[in-house]
Amino acid sequence: MIKEVLLNTNGSFLKVPFTPDTKLLMGDHGLIVLEGDTWARHHQPGLHLGAKKGHRREEFEIDVHKELGKLTADIISRTTFGSSYSQGRHIFLLQENKCTSSHKLFEAFTFLGPALEKEIRESIQKLIKVNNETNENPRNLLGLMMSVSKNQEREEDGLGVDEIIDECKAFYFAGKDTSANHMTWALLPLALHQEWQSKAREEINRVCGATGLPTAENLSDLKIVNMILNEAPCLYPPAILMMRQTNKDVKLGSLSRPAYTQLYQAMTAVHYDVQLWGEDANNFNPLRFKDQRKHLASFFLFGLGQRISSKIVLATIIRKFSFIVSPSYVHAPMQFLTLEPQYRAQILFRKI
Repeated sequence: MIKEVLLNTNGSFLKVPFTPDTKLLMGDHGLIVLEGDTWARHHQPGLHLGAKKGHRREEFEIDVHKELGKLTADIISRTTFGSSYSQGRHIFLLQENKCTSSHKLFEAFTFLGPALEKEIRESIQKLIKVNNETNENPRNLLGLMMSVSKNQEREEDGLGVDEIIDECKAFYFAGKDTSANHMTWALLPLALHQEWQSKAREEINRVCGATGLPTAENLSDLKIVNMILNEAPCLYPPAILMMRQTNKDVKLGSLSRPAYTQLYQAMTAVHYDVQLWGEDANNFNPLRFKDQRKHLASFFLFGLGQRISSKIVLATIIRKFSFIVSPSYVHAPMQFLTLEPQYRAQILFRKI
C-alpha cells in the first residue's frame, strides 16, 4: 500500500497541506510542498561540493552532529549562493533561529516568525541582485533558478522571485538537517562496529588510490560505503513518518478510502519489521543492502537524494581517522524536525 501511494501514478495521493505557521518556515513554492508539473519545473539536479579542514591533535573528541551541521550548512551555502556564500550562511542562521524558536516555544515563534521571515526575504532579494550584477549565473543554484527555462511549447517558464526565495528556504531546511543527521547516524554505528569501519577504510584506500580522495569517477565503486549510508537511515530515518492525503475517492489495497483521507506511513514500523528484514532488523548490518531489495517500499525516505556529499564526507573521514564512541555519549534519538541525537553525538577521533 505504501508503494502504491508513493508511486502515485494517477494523481490520487498528494502531500498534506502545511499550516500557516509551517508555511512561514517552508514557504509556498519549495520542492517540499510542490506537486506534479510545478514540482518538475522547480527540480534542479547537481551539487557543487565544498570541504572543511580540521585542527590536528593526536586524539580529540568532537560532537559530530554539531560539526556536520556546520559543514552541511557551508556546503549548501556555497552551492546555493556561490561567491556570496558568507551572506547565504547568515540567511541560513536566521532560518535556523526560526526552527529553534518554534521548537522551544511555539507562542514565541508566532511573534518572532514574521520579523525573521521579513529579514530572510530581504536578504535573499539582495543576493539575487548581487548575482545578476556579478554575472555568476548559472554557476550556483541561485543562478540556475534565475535562468529562464523553456517548456515544451518553447515559452518562457522561469521562476519568480517569491518562488526562488521559497526554494532557497526549503533547500536549506531539507538539506542541512537531513544530511547532517544522515552522516551522524552513519558515524555512530561505525564507531561502535570497528569491523565495518575497517572494511570501509580498506575499500576507500583500494578504490581511491594514491590521492585517497573520492571523485566523480570512483564514487560509484564505493559499494561498502554506500551500504553503510543505506543502513544508517534504515535504522535512523530522517523522519519517523511520511504523510500523504487522498485527492479523490480511492481503492488502496483492499480498502476504499474517501477523498481527503490522511495516510500515516510509519517509516520506523516498516524499517524495523523482522518479517521484511529478518531477525536482525534492530541491528547494524549494512550487508542487508548488498543486493537490491525487491520490495520498493520496505525502505523509503525523503530528503536525502543521491547522497553524493554524504558519501564524499564519510569516505574522507574514514580514510583519515579511526574513531570510537566517547564515554560521554548518551544514546537518545529524538524527533524534532528530523531525527537527531538529543544529547549531542560525541566521538573520539585519532588521525591515521
